[in-house]
Amino acid sequence: MEVVDEGSDGRVARVSLLRTPLFEAHRAAGARLVEFAGWEMPVQYEGIMAEHAMVRERAGLFDVSHMGQVEVRGPRALERLQWVTANDVSLLADGRAQYSLLLAPDGGIVDDIIIYRQQADRFLVCVNASNREADVAHMREHCAGADLVDRSDEFALLALQGPRATEVLGELTDTELSEVSSFAFVDATVAGVSCLAARTGYTGEDGWELYCSAASGPALWAAILDAGRDQGVGPAGLGARDTLRLEAALPLYGHELSLEVQPFEARLGWVVKLDKGDSIASAALRQARERGPERKLVGIEVPKGGIARQDHALLDGDRRIGTVTSGTRSPSLGKAIGLGYVEPQLSRVGSEIAVEIRGRKVPARVVALPFYRRPD
Repeated sequence: MEVVDEGSDGRVARVSLLRTPLFEAHRAAGARLVEFAGWEMPVQYEGIMAEHAMVRERAGLFDVSHMGQVEVRGPRALERLQWVTANDVSLLADGRAQYSLLLAPDGGIVDDIIIYRQQADRFLVCVNASNREADVAHMREHCAGADLVDRSDEFALLALQGPRATEVLGELTDTELSEVSSFAFVDATVAGVSCLAARTGYTGEDGWELYCSAASGPALWAAILDAGRDQGVGPAGLGARDTLRLEAALPLYGHELSLEVQPFEARLGWVVKLDKGDSIASAALRQARERGPERKLVGIEVPKGGIARQDHALLDGDRRIGTVTSGTRSPSLGKAIGLGYVEPQLSRVGSEIAVEIRGRKVPARVVALPFYRRPD
């Protein structure tokens, strides 16, 4: 697929999009394909609402092979990851994963990532597709002394998410998946395919992310769908992935997170471990913590009158107090929800504000996050 791209000089060029190892499976399934972060990806199959409900009620299978994977190895791997990330990597044992942030020296967020400790001197870092090249360059600059290998093109990455995910995968492996805790991972053979099977995800549901060789991706995809068919499990696209993550108040880079955002503003102070020792942004983040954030990320509910969308203004009376970063009509809750940044004094749950929608001031209020929690 080619898309038209107009550069800063006004010239128009046709740009070829990247495709994951599962592209032909998506096309055969009748997926609606769109451009996302330079990739031709399925946004939906049956429909976003149906796929959203499938994940919440049963399980859905996502292709997230566009994500990047960077291996950090060698005797200084832990030391350098400690330097360039927010969380405390030394807390990880073999077979454990950690949500963290790649940081710039001023405390800005380069990316949000997951770190998998495979051995004491070997880590796998999963990065966002849109940031892959920038992340690798940033890590090479600030992780000198460790061996960095961009292995992104070697992997297919499948995410089976939902309350029946473990049951479905259990039919395809001899590994006792029920004994694997959240944010842990194991090496497993699933449907004859060697995988790193991690109990992680981006939907607010229990589930698994399966890293396998790119060549094995299509066979694994087909096997999982076949095993789950009788339980109502099917493929899900990026549209449902976005509504699911928003209900769970999970941030998306380029929306809630950016180089202009610091962790304390983004409700990610819990990721920052300043007591681990000096790191690339520790001085900047200590100062930020002492002075307090100038804005805070909040949950927004719009009772009636429209849906808050990215870049809509948030108002207190006629005064602009912030900006919407993500918004949708929640399929699970049946109401308009959004995330956005506001001035700290208006970030308290229950604060009455407004959102500007198509030139109209529509009443909204700040609500507790996450919007949705899965049943125990």
